[in-house]
Amino acid sequence: MATQTKYTKIGDVHIAYQVVGDGPIDLVVVPGWVTHLEVQYWEEPSIARFFERLASFARLILFDKRGTGLSDRVARNALPTLEERMQDVHAVMDAAGSKRAALFGISEGGPMCALFAATYPELTSALIMSGCYAKWIRDDDYPWAPTREDHEAACGAYERHWGTPIGFKTVAPSAANDESARNWWARNLRLGASPSDAIALLRMNIEIDIRAVLPAIGVPTLILHRAGDRLINVGNGRYMAKHIPKAKYVELEGPDHLPWFGDANAVLGEVQEFLTGVRPADEHERMLATVLFADIAGSTEKAAAMGDARWRNCLDSFHRLARQQLERLRGRLIDTAGDGVFATFDGPARAVRCGLALSREAKSAGIEVRTGVHTGEVEKMGDKLGGLAVHIGARVMALAQPGEVLVSNTVKDIVAGSGLRFEERGTQVLKGVPGEWRLFSASAA
Repeated sequence: MATQTKYTKIGDVHIAYQVVGDGPIDLVVVPGWVTHLEVQYWEEPSIARFFERLASFARLILFDKRGTGLSDRVARNALPTLEERMQDVHAVMDAAGSKRAALFGISEGGPMCALFAATYPELTSALIMSGCYAKWIRDDDYPWAPTREDHEAACGAYERHWGTPIGFKTVAPSAANDESARNWWARNLRLGASPSDAIALLRMNIEIDIRAVLPAIGVPTLILHRAGDRLINVGNGRYMAKHIPKAKYVELEGPDHLPWFGDANAVLGEVQEFLTGVRPADEHERMLATVLFADIAGSTEKAAAMGDARWRNCLDSFHRLARQQLERLRGRLIDTAGDGVFATFDGPARAVRCGLALSREAKSAGIEVRTGVHTGEVEKMGDKLGGLAVHIGARVMALAQPGEVLVSNTVKDIVAGSGLRFEERGTQVLKGVPGEWRLFSASAA
């Protein structure tokens, strides 16, 4: 989705913002701790799809809070108060031509949204908070929050490891093994703030306490919180729902803190229904797709022989080559787990050619790859894919020899006339899959 970053000025501070979509509802997203408009929202595919879905029914207004991302930095002895950040939202709405908007606060963005909604009900059509808190330091009547000592330990870890994927397995455990997502997170941190600025902002966020404001919120309010959230305990969401009059509380499953990881469709469905009254009829789509699985042959033995450092380099080379070929042949990367790659294509011939190219390029780098390709009906569940076709593709790969691209008879039949060659490898029983399957070894003409 095409986006353009613009700036508005409040006092001496420039605030970067974007407007995406042209729906009938204005929706201002107020992000968490450290962000970068162009990296956080649009460089990671799963997040881009999340915001594209929001922009399908709303006019989406995004911005970097002062002190982070593309907005002006601020002196560490003059960190922005919640009141100043509220004025930033006001300025962004004015610049975007928005007279009244729904606010969607994420993590630390929630308290500021709540304060804005209570202060400016005439500007706020609705309030949505995901993974948020009213207070973030443990107290006798607030036992689920971390202690100050816990926070200081976290600050120290972030400062020592800033610019690495520090904290990613906490905010997005479902994507913690995805190398691309980890690299995105580290890049977002580096570009979003310097280490010192980030820690100063984090310490400021720790001191937030808006409990006294909650009863004054009179706009329609939706509170979303995942039961297993590893960063902001679900007790925070339950507390706010209890103290905001007539708030709707939805407790979702999963451990992810950031709403665009894990079951993002569940979050999007609740938001869309709350704002429009309409929820998509079917969030799980079934479609025909070609799945490709590839991994490094003899990975266990190679890892033991190489040692950790050399094996890590080998994995990095393999994943880099896989991404290059997927981009060239218009494949979609679904997952990289361990030494494996899982991708989909809308055409089986390109999937086979991708497997052949990956095998050839990897061999030049001293890596032997085995690949399996199958075409069948898959079930799309947010960013994940399931269904029998996925299992078949994985089982076909498991039977491939080093350097071989092994395909099912379905693939062979569909690509007739493509110029690809196939040599029969016999009929096989695939573990956990009904029936017998004829498999073929693919090669270029």
